[in-house]
Parts: sequence; C-alpha cells; structure tokens
Amino acid sequence: QVQLVESGGGLVQPGGSLRLSCSVSGTIFSINKMGWYRQAPGKQRELVAIITDDGRTNYADSVKGRFTISKDNAKTTMYLQMNDLKIEDTAVYYCNALKITITPGRYEYDHWGQGTQVTVSS
Repeated sequence: QVQLVESGGGLVQPGGSLRLSCSVSGTIFSINKMGWYRQAPGKQRELVAIITDDGRTNYADSVKGRFTISKDNAKTTMYLQMNDLKIEDTAVYYCNALKITITPGRYEYDHWGQGTQVTVSS
C-alpha cells in the first residue's frame, strides 16, 4: 500500500524559510510525477509545484523564484524549499503522487499525504 507522509511545516515570520519533505513508502517500481498542493482557509486546493521522473519542474506563478521542488536520488522523497515566505503562503500543504508505477505496465494515480500546516505570521 502506497503512503505519503509530509513533514516540515510550522510557524515562520514573513521573509523566512521552511523546507517541506514528503516520504513515499510502499512497494513501488517508480514515481512518475509528484507535486505539492496547498489549501488556504476558505479557498480551493491549488497546485504549487510539480516534478517529473526526469527532473522537469513546473511552478505556480505565485511561487516562482521563491520555492524550489526537488527529489532525492532514490526518488522516494520529495522536497519543497520555500524562501521569502509571505503571509499569503499560509495554507495546509499536501504532497501528491500524481502517477506511480507499481510494476511495469501497472499504474496508480493521485495518492495524497495528510497535509502539513504552514503558517506565515509576524
């Protein structure tokens, strides 16, 4: 069974930094695409950043130049380095495995973590 667990959230002042981690466990062959999403109170969940198996990345306009998505060489942990945080970055951040190869030719989609709270406040 595939599980995703986020960590690294917390309270930070405007202009500060945080690094989120997402660990993937379970018997899988590879992770094809992963992403970070966030949901602020009263708002819809939105895409923050995506990274593909070959390292291509894509970011929401609101975080470009401030956030960096990455993954480790084993491709089982994903990170989100968040710099120059703003009050409007306050949200619950979710890790998503958009596409996983369980075995060659067998795929699963949309596995979510439980979320980690990021609060930016002075």
